[in-house]
Parts: sequence; structure tokens; C-alpha cells
Amino acid sequence: MLAALTGLGLSTAAGLNAYIPLLVVGVLSNITDTVRLPDGYSWLSNWGVLAVIAVLLLAEMVLDKVPAVDSVNDAIQTVVRPASGGVVFSATAAAAELDNSTWMSENPWAGWVLGIGLALAVHALKAAARPVINAGTAGVGAPVVSAVEDAGSFGMSLVAIFLPVLVIVALLLLAAPAWWLIRKVRRSRARRTAARNHPPG
Repeated sequence: MLAALTGLGLSTAAGLNAYIPLLVVGVLSNITDTVRLPDGYSWLSNWGVLAVIAVLLLAEMVLDKVPAVDSVNDAIQTVVRPASGGVVFSATAAAAELDNSTWMSENPWAGWVLGIGLALAVHALKAAARPVINAGTAGVGAPVVSAVEDAGSFGMSLVAIFLPVLVIVALLLLAAPAWWLIRKVRRSRARRTAARNHPPG
């Protein structure tokens, strides 16, 4: 069960930033015994691969903090973040232990589906909220929110690996702002629709 929580936590982190959980998992697999990568995922611990991920992370951190550019980046990341979620879920052996049986290990695609699905849901919420935040703050909020998301991704990655039982608490804490953002996005869209249907004058 703890392995499943690790996978869920890392997939959530990937939805916020694709590269942070990959980097955390890869580095920790090299310098600690906490992360043991299964067969087929040894590439994630290769320092050359980790260097490339680190460069991509730096680019992501810069682009995601620029208003308007962040939305373009989110569009590109629609593929990358879910893929990262699938990788980290499967690479942490969560799939093999999710139901305490051999079914998941015999059907590795299931781990990918769970990781991709969760990361995609988090990414979709992030991508939908960012234009609303930018519009409401005249772009000033973009770097602040992006920094919070990066910190959240890093924190969730560490919690998922070292204190997986707290992943449930973290997900519950994320649920409240997620609900608030969903309502705000819906209200913003409703206002724009009303303005188009009933132009002034």
C-alpha cells in the first residue's frame, strides 16, 4: 500500500512539474537505498540522462514564470507531464504492489494508466487555472504561482518517497484549492460567454 501511495504522490508531482519527480527519483536511486528501480528503468539513474532532465527542468522553470508563455508551455507539457507521471509511478514499483498481488506486476500497463491519469488531471487543472490567475493579477501572479507549484512538486516528491502515508493528507490539502480554482475558472468562462453574447452598447 505504501508503494502505491508513493506512486500516486509522484504522479501528482509530475502533474505540476514533469521533471522534478524524475530528477528526485533518479538522484535518490543513485545515492540512497530508498529508491530501487525495477528492471527496465535503470536509465533513470544514469547521470547523463539526469543532466538532460536537469536542463529541461531549468528551461521549464523559466518558461513557466512568464505570462502568456506559460500557457504555451502548458500546451506542450500536456504530453510530457502525464508521460512523466506514468514513468515515476511504474519506476517506483508501485504497480507491482498496488493490490498486494501479482496482477499489477503481470500487467505493467496498469501502473502507466494510473500514473498518466493522475498527472493529466493535475496538469489540466494547472493549465486551466493559469490564464485566470494571469488575467486576475495582470501577469504578476505567474512567477509566484509557478514557484509555489515547483515547491509543491518537489515537496510532494520527497513526501511520496520518505513519508508516503502523508500523501493522502497532501492530496486532501490540494483538494480545497483545486475546488476553488475549478469554481473560479468556471465563473471566469461564464463571464466571458455572457460578455460575448451580450456585448455592451
